[in-house]
Amino acid sequence: MSSFSLLARAGVALLSCACAGQAHARPSDPPSGPAVPLADYSLEQLSDIVVTSVSRQDEALGRAAASVYVIQGAEIARSGATTLPEALRLAPNLQVARIDAGAYAISARGFLSSLSNKLLVMIDGRSVYSPLFSGVFWEMQDVALEDVERIEVISGPGGTAWGTNAVNGVINIITRSAADTHGGYASVHAGATDKGASVRYGGQLEGGAHWRAYARGLDIDGLDGEVAGAGSGGMRRQQAGFRLDWEAGATDVTVSGDIYDGRQRAGGLQTRTETSGANLLGRVEHRIDDRQSVRLQAWLDHSRRDQDRIGAQRLDTIDVEAQHLLRLDRHSLTWGGGYRYSRDRIDNGPLLRFTPARRSLRWSHLFVQDEVSLARGVRASAGVRVEHNVHTGSEVLPSLRLAWDVDERAMLWAALSRTVRAPSRIDRDFYVIDPLQPDAFLVGGGPEVVSETARVAELGYRAQPTPALSWSATAFYTDFERLRTLERAPAGHAPPATYVLASLGKGALRGLELWAGWQAARGWRLHAGAVLQDVDVGREPSSRDSTGLSFLAGNDPRVTWSLRSAHDLGPRLRADLALRYVAGLPQAALPSYHELDARLAWQVRPDLEIALVGRNLLHPRHAEFGAAGSRQLIERTVFASAVLRF
Repeated sequence: MSSFSLLARAGVALLSCACAGQAHARPSDPPSGPAVPLADYSLEQLSDIVVTSVSRQDEALGRAAASVYVIQGAEIARSGATTLPEALRLAPNLQVARIDAGAYAISARGFLSSLSNKLLVMIDGRSVYSPLFSGVFWEMQDVALEDVERIEVISGPGGTAWGTNAVNGVINIITRSAADTHGGYASVHAGATDKGASVRYGGQLEGGAHWRAYARGLDIDGLDGEVAGAGSGGMRRQQAGFRLDWEAGATDVTVSGDIYDGRQRAGGLQTRTETSGANLLGRVEHRIDDRQSVRLQAWLDHSRRDQDRIGAQRLDTIDVEAQHLLRLDRHSLTWGGGYRYSRDRIDNGPLLRFTPARRSLRWSHLFVQDEVSLARGVRASAGVRVEHNVHTGSEVLPSLRLAWDVDERAMLWAALSRTVRAPSRIDRDFYVIDPLQPDAFLVGGGPEVVSETARVAELGYRAQPTPALSWSATAFYTDFERLRTLERAPAGHAPPATYVLASLGKGALRGLELWAGWQAARGWRLHAGAVLQDVDVGREPSSRDSTGLSFLAGNDPRVTWSLRSAHDLGPRLRADLALRYVAGLPQAALPSYHELDARLAWQVRPDLEIALVGRNLLHPRHAEFGAAGSRQLIERTVFASAVLRF
């Protein structure tokens, strides 16, 4: 059965439930009208956006002492993005490279690879990183993009607030409250290589709880390879979910859940992969008084990934966390702790093996962070997190931040942090079987791999000199130790192996992040951003790494930049352009490229919008990532879309 047949059935069931629910519900608010054009918001309003990912408490973006960029939901809608990774291209402090139909390499501040392991990703506070390799299977992650309120993208360490693996950045995808999504929404898009549909309905129950439910499906064709036979199969996935929000006096309660199923078709060098999963999240926030509040959050997650001739994984996770916020005259104190348990089961394939195949993983943490006002316009924030994992025991993650409000429209900030990337199963339990010697391995993991450490210094300036212009600049330096290397196995190594993983690498990362927004005229906004970076890696004298550090360093462009224009051509016509540049990738000798995305939308009626979207318009095809001979070619595509609100 096709994904669209499943989606149609899910949509019918969803609307039936909606009609039945409305029969027992209070009359809901009228269906929401079309989204307010982004270009009609002033930059002054956007500077007051509230962010939570920097300090784990609400604060204005203009006061956040970190390199943080916020992708607004309206920006996502105007971009024409149909998947979460494509929406992340809007953040100038991220590097996003498409690998095949569904897989992406995404990182901040270097170390870009298909197994990027220094970026922590959350959806509504639920971590989606895989303990298999400390990264994200992007083809398994999706959200109803129309329900995204904002995406907070922090480039730089976030270990004190969020733990290990938040080394080079944090992405927090925050969806809107169900109270903001009453009524119905349906969208469809279709082109030669990409098609999908989504439906959502929401309302309010008699008890006061707000609710919404959604279903969506996506089908993407496979890509051709750079050489014959090196292409990939397409991807199909469907997902459904719900969210409940209600307020009872000083207490806010949220319950949400999702279920999904996907398949990557075999083709070229890609084997057939099937994925599925479900999650459930609950959160309670209680305001004790004007100065303090508590929050309790718990979530469950189940995922399955089966890849022909590679292996299969079943992962079940439970996570609980509590937080207390106390505001005093000069202090704002946040503290709490949590516990996570995962049961990981792997069915090994003929060439790759995890030993042991089944493992129980446990993490626990305590954190405290205090922001204190030192003088008029001067604030300091100090925090520490102690996190325990099954591989290396306890890790200490401190940070110190200082902010100076130069005036009402400008802030200078500085930060010092220490964070770590803890080992994952691929570091400790992973083995590649030698086909010529069944009892030996080409590559073996082991206890030689310890936590990678990063000591980070940052200096930033954020300003809005006029209501029509705002900009941000951040200089950063990171000193890395104990980076992962691939070493020649010593004689007598048990089990027998040719190479073993170890932690004998070191490196330095330095760079500059810049972005700005300009309201050129009413109804016309420009965004520009750039990252200049240099990743320099080396080895300890005792290292016997024979890979030329290609296994260690990732594959990073020295320069990336983007320019976006959001223009309301008239009361019903909107045009959006996005031009981006990526410098050449050194290790795979992949040349630099420019690309252009465009969207033209017509608001036919207040409840109906149709659009034409073009991606990668400057070239018929280009590569974004991968080794020569095996990389995929990203094609120019054009598709039409329609959105109906009811």
